[in-house]
Amino acid sequence: MSEIKTLEIPKWGLSMEEGTIAQWLIEEGTTFSKGDEICEIETTKIVNVLEAPFDSTLRKIIAKAGDTLIVGGIIAICADSQVSDTEIEAFAQSLGGSTASVSETKSVDVVTEKVVATAVETKVQAVPVQNSVPKATKPVAQGGYSVPTTLQGYQQVDDIFATPHALKLAEKHNVNLAQIIGSGREGRISVKDIQLAVRTAGGAWADIRHQAGVKAAKSTADDSHVLATPVARRLAKQWGINLHDCRASGSRGRVSKEDVEAVYQRENPTIVETVGCSASAMPQVTAIPMNGMRKAIASRLQAAKRNAPHFRLTVDLNVDAVQALRQQINATVPQVKLSINDMLIKAAAAALIKVPQVNVQFDEENQQILQFDQADISVAVAIDNGLITPIIKAANTKSLAQISNDMRDLSTRAKTGKLAPDEFQGGSFSISNLGMLGIKQFDAIINPPQGAILALGAADKRAVVEGDAIVVRQIVTATLSCDHRVIDGALGAKFLAAFKQFVENPALILV
Repeated sequence: MSEIKTLEIPKWGLSMEEGTIAQWLIEEGTTFSKGDEICEIETTKIVNVLEAPFDSTLRKIIAKAGDTLIVGGIIAICADSQVSDTEIEAFAQSLGGSTASVSETKSVDVVTEKVVATAVETKVQAVPVQNSVPKATKPVAQGGYSVPTTLQGYQQVDDIFATPHALKLAEKHNVNLAQIIGSGREGRISVKDIQLAVRTAGGAWADIRHQAGVKAAKSTADDSHVLATPVARRLAKQWGINLHDCRASGSRGRVSKEDVEAVYQRENPTIVETVGCSASAMPQVTAIPMNGMRKAIASRLQAAKRNAPHFRLTVDLNVDAVQALRQQINATVPQVKLSINDMLIKAAAAALIKVPQVNVQFDEENQQILQFDQADISVAVAIDNGLITPIIKAANTKSLAQISNDMRDLSTRAKTGKLAPDEFQGGSFSISNLGMLGIKQFDAIINPPQGAILALGAADKRAVVEGDAIVVRQIVTATLSCDHRVIDGALGAKFLAAFKQFVENPALILV
């Protein structure tokens, strides 16, 4: 008997929570074999290709291009031709989704936690909870929602260990997380745990696992009594926005001008807005939505800048000797094509082994320093939609030729979205080199949870004093950014001194 199977959002890396369908590479009705490329999925870090885990035929696409689902969310139904279309539609209905296209459903975006919970309230005596938020009474999407009273009473408790999505969902639906036991690592509460607890207590919760991301329905309720500033109310009326759909971030709980503008920009992501000026010379501004990778970069680096007390140390490196060695190797070994960046990666790896206290990550949650015995160096690579840091693993053990080949391969696959998660997640130290763009000197932001990052500028000829003579040398300015929580100034200076020694005496990195 033929079997109906599903394709799901895979988990690429420990930090991955959701994925967005970038594009389908095959159409419905296409027969595929195990290992064939099915679709491209965008995460917050990469765009990767989902390969078929089995042989079958793509019968129904559940998640369209642009839809965002949590890890494990079903994106398609597969079965051999012996399975009828009626059986496929019945199976789709059993998943809690619609047999229509995802864009035609009333399901709500999982990423923003606008999950519809349909439930029948039980008649259990309510348990009072301090600091509870009044239960929402307005219907959501296709119908109303309620939570069994035994689970009511959202409260913000410092020791509640839950995912960000679970916290938002609990606040939205007035769920008391203190009454729920988490199934995640170390008892962490997930959205799935909330769903299970509501059902166990006698309610019925919509199956969020299979709900794809589409826009939430606009509110049609009377917003005349919603607190809002005059400017916000005028703009909302002008743009046809219901104030119930806006956040209230203004003073005294009012909807502000910025809140209304945020809804307008969300509903019109590609609109071209004009800036006030004369009609004869009116410049245009295009609003470009941030993709998932750009948002992740912004979030991580903002957190790094806020949480890690940065300090910086700068040193000038004479690279005449390392450039001469590089040119000699390239001239005598035809199959090797070294760059100065390859040489500096090797020198940094040697310095990290000599000063291992810099070859660290900071485990902020457990307040401990993780020191590594090999130099896994993350190297910043610019790509079309952001920045990624593929890792040269165990760089201290590799030859210059191996580092060069690895760097070329990783850079190429980074720009085509072909990196595996373990090739860009982790690392014990980072290097960012803007020398090829002519930048003389710059500061880099630490890549958490690492403890330091080295910013390298261009190699240019400068007049330097050697003894009593002024001579011309090729100089590279290197700036080390350190997290002062784990690396002190003297330690950072010790690392730079070792790095300078290896760069200016490159024979040391060959032995």
